[in-house]
Amino acid sequence: MAALRQPFIEKPASRDRVMEPASRLGQAFRVTGVLETDGELHVHGHVKGRIHADRLVLAIGAYVEGDILARDVRIGGRFNGRIFALNVAVDSSAEVIGRVFHHTLTVDKGARIDGRMPWRPINFFESLKDIPEAKT
Repeated sequence: MAALRQPFIEKPASRDRVMEPASRLGQAFRVTGVLETDGELHVHGHVKGRIHADRLVLAIGAYVEGDILARDVRIGGRFNGRIFALNVAVDSSAEVIGRVFHHTLTVDKGARIDGRMPWRPINFFESLKDIPEAKT
């Protein structure tokens, strides 16, 4: 597995930094493999694999199967796998199967969840450079 260049929560805040627009994967887009971005990613299609992003939005009707490593994650569609994110928001339209490692978590009424959502301290995410191997 390729390691991230730097831990994802050590992004310096700069007023001079130009914010890039979010990358978007449309509804007809299907990806198998690894997606990596230093910015924000909006998924409207289907992804099977691994996603590394600063911020990830999984839209209503979208589906991701695999692992996510991000600072912030918002789930509105279907997810099956593991999430490693400092902040996670699960919308009422979401269906989550798997494990969600988080520091802060918000779950809207009506969300469907089948799995575990273990809390982790901030230092867990500060030292996390890549997704840990899955335990069998």
